[in-house]
Parts: sequence; C-alpha cells; structure tokens
Amino acid sequence: MATIDIKKILNKDKRSVARAITHIESGYDGAVELLEELHKFTGKAYKVGVTGPPGAGKSTLTLQLIKWFKKEGKSVAVICVDPTSPFTGGALLGDRVRMTEVSNLDGVFIRSMATRGSLGGLSGKAVDASDILDAAGYDIIIYETVGVGQSELDIAKAADTTIVVLVPESGDTVQAMKAGLMEIADFFVVNKGDRPGAEQAVAAIKTMLQFREHDEHTWWPAVIKTSAHENKGVDEVAREILRHKEHLETTGKLAVRRKEREKNRLEGIVEGAILSELWASGGAELLHGSISEVMGKQISPFRLAEKIVNSYREFLKEKNF
Repeated sequence: MATIDIKKILNKDKRSVARAITHIESGYDGAVELLEELHKFTGKAYKVGVTGPPGAGKSTLTLQLIKWFKKEGKSVAVICVDPTSPFTGGALLGDRVRMTEVSNLDGVFIRSMATRGSLGGLSGKAVDASDILDAAGYDIIIYETVGVGQSELDIAKAADTTIVVLVPESGDTVQAMKAGLMEIADFFVVNKGDRPGAEQAVAAIKTMLQFREHDEHTWWPAVIKTSAHENKGVDEVAREILRHKEHLETTGKLAVRRKEREKNRLEGIVEGAILSELWASGGAELLHGSISEVMGKQISPFRLAEKIVNSYREFLKEKNF
C-alpha cells in the first residue's frame, strides 16, 4: 500500500483523502497509526446524521443540503452508509448516482461505505473515516444511512444533530415510533410533502412528541415538511440544523454529546481489542472444540463461556499481565 501523505490530507486533497479512507476501511498495516496522527487535527467539523426508512428520499435531501451549505461557503463531506451487500437496489441507488453531480465540486467529498455487519447500522470504519474528513478541514460531515429500522439508532451516537426523514404513506410515523426513532431525532423531516397525507403525518408526529419527557429546558424537535426532489423546504431544514447547533453550543450540550461519543467509541475500541485477543489466544479453539458438548447437553453454554473466559485469564497470567 502506498504511503499516505498527511500534509495532502490536511490540504483537502481528494485523492489522498480517498486513499486514506480506503486504507482504514481495508484494515491495512498502519491504519491505526494514521488515525493517531490525524487525531490532533480533529474536532472542528459539525456532524449531521440523516436516517429513516428506505425510500424516504434521504439521499435527495442530502444532495440538496450539500448545495445549500456550498452556497453558504461551507465545505461538505458525505459518508453514505450501506448494508454490506454491494447491491442497494432501485431508487436508493438512483439517488446515490444523482449525488455524483456535486461530487466533483471543490469542497465536496462523497464516499459510500459498507456497514460490514455492524449491528448499529453505522460502521465503525465510517466513524474512523469521519475523523479523516474532519482533519481534512470539511466544515460539515453528513452520515446518510440506508435506514433499516431499530439498528439505525447507532447514528445518534456518532452525530451532533440527527435528522429522521419520513414520508406520509406506509405508516412511517407509527413504524418510527416502534423502531425508537422518535427518541433519537433532534428534528423530523416529512419528505415528499406534496403527497396525500403529509399534513396528517406532520400532525401525528407532533402528537407523538407530546408523550416525550420534557421541561422548559428541553430541546423541542421541529417537524418540517419538504419536497426534496423539488428543493422545497430544504432551506428550513438547513437552518434548523444551524439552530440546533447554536442551541447545543450555548447550553454546553455539544461538549457533553461529544464527550459521550468519544466514551462510547473508546469502549467499542477496547471491547473489540479484548475480544480479538480472547479468541486469538485459544478461545476460538476452545469454542469450536466444545460446541458439540453444548449441543449434546453435556455442558451448558454458560459453563462453556466461563471456561473460555478462564482460559483467557490464564493466558494473561502467562504473559504476566
């Protein structure tokens, strides 16, 4: 793998940024060292999550937000998070293709990444990639996810502002409530607002929000109706992002969110490292060698798990840890 030029990344050289993301996404040697070197240059970008059910028009809305922020003189990077399968299909793929119309503009960077089985729907590698884009000096970083229900809640842990995009039909509002999306949204967008039922969908979301715990200091999520394909309502969405950003900054909640985000990320890194070492130190061999005993009811899964953990403890003792 070619050497990554840190200076070029810091100067927003697209090719170097893309190469660096490929480097960490593929897990090449030196990936961690690269992220370590860039870490001190991060912390300036504002991160926005755009999530919601498939077909809600998230990619079209993201495209329009890119254009809006570009007019405001901001640089924008987008990480489009897909399922591991390379085939996302249908209209979603079409929206992604249309996004390429702005990808060659100065100050715009777009990258698709796979979740690689991440239960949260947002790949850990996508968070690492956002560090690269942050260090490169992009003002706004947007995570745009495929929206597969409950597993998408992870986006709220990675973004400063989370937008949940719904459409009037198909009972999206009820599904959003079931999936827990009501709890993570900093505000809602009812897209395709020219369709029948849009006003009812807006009213339904506002009614559901009344059941949320709140007091006079609570941020109250707006519900914005848009037709992103026609660029209607996008200005209001962009301004709501900025209004939420100002709220977080003036109340000190932005620093709290980011501290919690780093804590969650650190926990994930530590847990991943320990699990990797546990399985590599004999745990995997013990698991595969004893699974038939579990199936034969000679040992319970709890007892086998205990044996694997004890084996790891013995491994650490031998290493004088």
